[in-house]
Amino acid sequence: MTRPLSDDLRDGVVAAVLSGESRRSAAKRFGISVSAAVKLLQRHRATGSVAPGKMGGHRKRVLEPHRAFIEGRLRETPHLTLHGLKALHHAQQGTIHA
Repeated sequence: MTRPLSDDLRDGVVAAVLSGESRRSAAKRFGISVSAAVKLLQRHRATGSVAPGKMGGHRKRVLEPHRAFIEGRLRETPHLTLHGLKALHHAQQGTIHA
């Protein structure tokens, strides 16, 4: 994963564009992509800041609602495979899936 551009570089790009330079020209001068310059100006216009946004984060736990079912079946049948668990879950739901 790449790291955010430095704050002074961000400030320089925004200052250049606000003083009349095109985004494309400022991007070339500061050695960044045109899309990075465009996004910097969009962030500045929307928030008044050029600080980077949050990076990363936590994924939603998609199996959490099924925790009790999964743990219960594994207690009953410790050698249960993922395919077997899926079949049991679909049988309980009354659905048929391949």
